[in-house]
Amino acid sequence: MGQGWVGVNTGRTNQVMTWFLERGQVPGLDGYTGLRREPVYLAPGFPKSRFDALLTGAGRRDCYVEVKNTTLYTDGAVRFPDAVTERGRKHLLLLEHAVSEGRRGVILFAVNRPEGEVFSPARLIDPDYADTLSDVTAKGVEALAVRIRHTPKGVRMGGLLPVDLGG
Repeated sequence: MGQGWVGVNTGRTNQVMTWFLERGQVPGLDGYTGLRREPVYLAPGFPKSRFDALLTGAGRRDCYVEVKNTTLYTDGAVRFPDAVTERGRKHLLLLEHAVSEGRRGVILFAVNRPEGEVFSPARLIDPDYADTLSDVTAKGVEALAVRIRHTPKGVRMGGLLPVDLGG
């Protein structure tokens, strides 16, 4: 599609990003020595929840990571979400709670297409998600966007994209 392959299998994206995380290949999330998949997270006022990963060790603050497969491309930017997502908002609020308790909270947008040089929330599709993302990042949740490059032989890490929350 467009300028190359687009990864649309959400479950596969989490597996690929976990593989990159385990090998310290995600810029900003390298240097951890432990990774737990699908850790349970309990927060007052929320049902029992899970994040995609918990990074631990190396004398660093524990880091909860939630991965979002990002394939929407409009107006020169890759965007998330491509549909209204209450579940996505819940993950942002849970990451905010983790940060309030002294942990790192990272929303990791896995850009699964070759186009776009910046990440922005899809405000026209889900303004509540875009507003929540802005609110939680102002309170310490980190928003990272990293490209996954697809090749005939597999996938590789493509590096960080700038995040524009106003876009």
